[in-house]
Order: sequence, then C-alpha cells, then structure tokens
Amino acid sequence: MTDIDFEIALTDAPPADMRDELGKGLRAFNTALLGPIDGAPLAITIRSRDGTLLGGLYGRTGFRRMFVELLFIPESLRGRGLGSKLLQQAEAEAKRRNCIGAWLETFSAEARRVYERNGYRVFGEIPDYPPGNTRYFLSKDF
Repeated sequence: MTDIDFEIALTDAPPADMRDELGKGLRAFNTALLGPIDGAPLAITIRSRDGTLLGGLYGRTGFRRMFVELLFIPESLRGRGLGSKLLQQAEAEAKRRNCIGAWLETFSAEARRVYERNGYRVFGEIPDYPPGNTRYFLSKDF
C-alpha cells in the first residue's frame, strides 16, 4: 500500500462505531499472535433496596488476568470494607475463570492504600498525572 492509497485524519468527533471497529482489528491481531483471549466481562453491583445502582466493580478477565476498570463506593458507604469485599468477590470469580492475577490503576492515594491492604503492589506510576496527582498501576498474583 502506498501513501496515495490512504490518508490520516485527526478528529474530535469519531464515528460511534470506530472504537468497536479498531477493537475488532486489535483483538484479531492479538488472537493470532497470543492465542485466544478467553475474555469476559465481570461486574458486581451495590444496589439500594429499590434497585438503584449505588456503586460496584466493573472489569473483565482475559489472558488469565482480571482487569478492574472501575471500582466505586459512594461516600456514604465508605469505611465499611465494601471495597475489599468487592475485590475479594471479583478475585474469587477470576480464580474460578482460571486467572492467575489481577491489575488495576488509580489516581487516588486513598484507593491505593485500600488496594495495598488487599495484597496489590504498585508496579508503575506516572507522577503529576493528572497535575498535582500520581497515577498508580497495581497488580496482584493469586
């Protein structure tokens, strides 16, 4: 393919299906290179008695690891060990799915301490991202 056969364009309004299309191509490439991802979503909810979503954990498993994308406990429920409970429940499910570990990221030093109390260790960080804060990357082997 020559440079005449394609163009590169920057946009701040990508088509709605662009992320899915790029993901499909990347998954096909990774599967050919690394084998099946064996991926599946993993979510745990905290709901009020009337069914309103209050918080929870959202992530996925694949390549024998769990990735925790979101973990949110509303301020009114913090300090009750719910973050630890959600992590433990997610880890148990990840182990059932034959995962050997987990990883996540956070901007919060407070959340970092919760993760460390649950056996996670920092394996990387980006200082001053966002400005005045640090982004932490943590992992845990099962």
